[in-house]
Amino acid sequence: MTQSYDVVVIGGAVMGSSVAYWLTRMHPGLKVLVAERDPSFAQASTALSVASIRMQFSTRVNVRISRFGIGFIRDFQESLGQDVGVGSLGFRENGYLFLSTSAEGAAKLSDIAAMQREEGAATELWSGADVTRHYPWMVSDDVLAATFGPRDEGWFDNMGLLNGFRAAAKAQGVTFVSDRATGLDLQAGRVVGVHLEKTGRVACSSVVNAAGTRAAQVMKWAGLDLPVEPRKRTVFVIDAPNARHPDAPLLIDGGYYMRPEGQNWIIATVPEADGPCDPNDFEPDLHLFEDVIWPLVWTRAPGFDAVKVVRHWVGHYAYNSLDQNAILGPHPAVPNLYLMNGFSGHGLQQAPAVGRGLAEHILTGGWQSIDLSDLSVQRILEGKPFRELEIV
Repeated sequence: MTQSYDVVVIGGAVMGSSVAYWLTRMHPGLKVLVAERDPSFAQASTALSVASIRMQFSTRVNVRISRFGIGFIRDFQESLGQDVGVGSLGFRENGYLFLSTSAEGAAKLSDIAAMQREEGAATELWSGADVTRHYPWMVSDDVLAATFGPRDEGWFDNMGLLNGFRAAAKAQGVTFVSDRATGLDLQAGRVVGVHLEKTGRVACSSVVNAAGTRAAQVMKWAGLDLPVEPRKRTVFVIDAPNARHPDAPLLIDGGYYMRPEGQNWIIATVPEADGPCDPNDFEPDLHLFEDVIWPLVWTRAPGFDAVKVVRHWVGHYAYNSLDQNAILGPHPAVPNLYLMNGFSGHGLQQAPAVGRGLAEHILTGGWQSIDLSDLSVQRILEGKPFRELEIV
């Protein structure tokens, strides 16, 4: 006998778990199934994230998403509304520091900071001298402007967020299965069923594509295209015995970013020849540290003269090649197929607000708490980018 659900969610990492949680919180008794191909999450963007949150985005909607997210993350158990054994996400409020060494970049930082403050962020505009005054270990002679978030920015426990959403969703009646989606059934322009490898066909009223880097594959089952692809990122953990600054911010400086991790540092860059990779390619690009990252860091902070790579890992961005922004909401061609895809590296921090927003849309037919229409599918169909400039 075919099983039937109100909503089937394809992908059970932080996005899929968040929307399942919000659906059943808002509508108790709703039948929701979440299918996750790898319950270990060994290759999931959620598990391999650097797990940070910031207000410093270039679009108002992303700032608003973060404004909700920080409150949810800061008071996690109270936000969930129940005790699931994850009392705190250990939020470390060190801030983000963006540096610009060009006149054009400095002007953009100034304009963007003003917008962020209008949206309730605490972003400060600094000179190079301000950077050195706050962080004397940095060289800032070439810095023409910087922006710093003195509150509501930092990093947190990524798996705690995922596990909290999953546990709360289960407590609210969501069914989670370890199974791989293999296809969709469509009738008259609507999805009426999802095929799962082990479970078989599951009938449904709506489907959510929360498949991360494999989101485009799900859309192909419906005969649709999606500009989302996996992009490989090699992340290094380094020890710099002459540069231990555990209170440092997350620094974005031209070709790399880094942040403290205890007495060590997490550091990464965007490869010069960045492009799509095989979804199963998790081979590290180890040359990036010696060839690209270390010379840049040492120039900025001479204390990094002696460093050692302690470990490394590889994660994938679910990269929206049109504009590096999320793609959210129903697809006009298949109106009961909902997308939460293409976050391009900032999905984890957006999960609380995006999960809530998509659940509201499924239940009411429109955006409610936050107007997320700037991130809708229509811009993708029209080829009109809504670009996020501050991608890390």
